[in-house]
Amino acid sequence: MLRKADQWKDYACIDAGDGEKLERWGDVILRRPDPQAIWPKDERFALWRQADAVYHRSKSGGGNWEYRKKIPEFWTVSYQDLTFKVSPTGFKHTGLFPEQAANWDWMRSLIQSCPDEEIRVLNLFAYTGGATMACAAAGAAEVVHVDAAKGMVAWARENRDLCHLEDHKIRFIVDDVLKFVEREKRRGRTYHGILMDPPSYGRGPGGEMWKFEKEITGLINACTEILDEHALFFLINSYTTGFSHIVLEDMMKVLILPEHPGTLETGEIAIPIEHRDLLLPCGIFGRWQRNA
Repeated sequence: MLRKADQWKDYACIDAGDGEKLERWGDVILRRPDPQAIWPKDERFALWRQADAVYHRSKSGGGNWEYRKKIPEFWTVSYQDLTFKVSPTGFKHTGLFPEQAANWDWMRSLIQSCPDEEIRVLNLFAYTGGATMACAAAGAAEVVHVDAAKGMVAWARENRDLCHLEDHKIRFIVDDVLKFVEREKRRGRTYHGILMDPPSYGRGPGGEMWKFEKEITGLINACTEILDEHALFFLINSYTTGFSHIVLEDMMKVLILPEHPGTLETGEIAIPIEHRDLLLPCGIFGRWQRNA
């Protein structure tokens, strides 16, 4: 299944090719690496040479931004009724993954379809909180936002304020996600919606090592134990190279369906390329939802 994030007005992937993508974030045009864009770029397209900032990878790892025009240190973009802070970071990111809007829309529609239910949502590897804000704005009674990076959690708090969700119950937790899930199980806490966007590699706040292929099965297992008996959804997103959505579907069939019968959908997420009739692939997803 292919799901496209094609409802943006403040963001667009203008073009892509030769390992790069050209994007419009509000009024700012950025040029960044993208390993999926291996086809040739349109060299005649003038906007490639007019980007406000270009990210250059270093041979020794990492990279840096070349600012060709003066741009703000940060600015905001909106998606529907949500507003997010955007800022070019030293590791090429901007603080937002726009393709995830396809998942935000799905979760919002499920939450909004149950106005009489008190929906508790757990967001793991929650980054700057795009999904957190989407679920809160949709009417979730509580959203628990967990990430190991203090800086990303602080950024998420800024996004909460930009979205005017200060009066919603959002708990921000800086912790190793597996340790947090295991503590929630001991507390007897359950959630009606769980989502995760695990990295390929990472470290927890206490130096805990995370490697996707080694840790993902244990984490999904742990999460199924705090998935409420009246759960609404379970979402897994992945950018790990070489990890197929077919493998993800098999994992979810084995690990989730035996205790939580429901409907599975897996596939790829993509962003339309504005300049040409192409799609930029942006990772895979697996969605479980309870049967109607």
